[in-house]
Amino acid sequence: MKIIDTHCDALLKLQKNRRNALGFMDDKPSMRFQDSEEIDTNHERLKDGGVKVQFFAIFISPKIPDNEKWQHALEQVDLFYNEVLSCENVVHIKDLKEIGRLEEHEIGAVLTLEGSDAFGNDLMKLRTLIRLGVLSLGLVWNNANLVADGVGENRGAGLTNFGHEVIELCNADDILVDVSHLNVPGFNDIIDTADRVFASHSNARGVFDHPRNLTDEQIEKIIEKGGMINIVFCPPFIGEGALGIEALFPHIDRIISLGGADHIGIGSDFDGISTYPEGLRHSGEYRNLVDAFVEKYGGDFTEKIAHRNFIHIFG
Repeated sequence: MKIIDTHCDALLKLQKNRRNALGFMDDKPSMRFQDSEEIDTNHERLKDGGVKVQFFAIFISPKIPDNEKWQHALEQVDLFYNEVLSCENVVHIKDLKEIGRLEEHEIGAVLTLEGSDAFGNDLMKLRTLIRLGVLSLGLVWNNANLVADGVGENRGAGLTNFGHEVIELCNADDILVDVSHLNVPGFNDIIDTADRVFASHSNARGVFDHPRNLTDEQIEKIIEKGGMINIVFCPPFIGEGALGIEALFPHIDRIISLGGADHIGIGSDFDGISTYPEGLRHSGEYRNLVDAFVEKYGGDFTEKIAHRNFIHIFG
């Protein structure tokens, strides 16, 4: 079964490895996107798991000095082009409509940006990233930046004036605006102003009360907006205790109960998480997820979650 996964952090993991190798002069990076076991979403695992489209996030840690963030972003873009796209049958998706035109043997790769820190207050840099292929923008991580506040920021503000300019640019270029990590005021501003909205990797707060999850009201607003909620595999966002794939079912059921059967997708957060649900440790184990979903929901609805909902809404 084909999988569309709307979030992973493989580029950050590859960048850290490359920078570490450069610190030892002539040493070459030990990780390869092709097959390194340290990469949850490596090429071999994407093939084994039936992943048809993988979204790759550019993420800049808030601990990076502001004057270095643009360089870090470009390094991750470079890895996307030279590591990810160099793999056999991996195709750069530059327009989401291209997903439907992928050949049977091809895997689509989508470049995204998680957090606006990379471009600071410079829209030219954002336009450059869009020209390089960024198709989705998550405005914040958990902290605040010049665009908006994240869920971890105590100030609790919504979009800044500059943030509204960013949304205008996204609307003009058909960029998806990602509400994962946004606080509630920022979320509401996005619902009011952005044309294309989705949560790349979030679960239902009505099931498990974590600030990274979406309230019932937020889920209903995304559905009304015609967007998507892509469930995430990060255990702290799923529940407590030992968790298996079945722990995702209550989150899916909650979204369905709110009218979201046609708006659910998958956003694993692979390579950005260090703990996993049992049987779902990397992309190569997507077969386990599919089997569990088919047993619970049947094949037709599993296909909707796996890829059809995304293609219907955005592709």
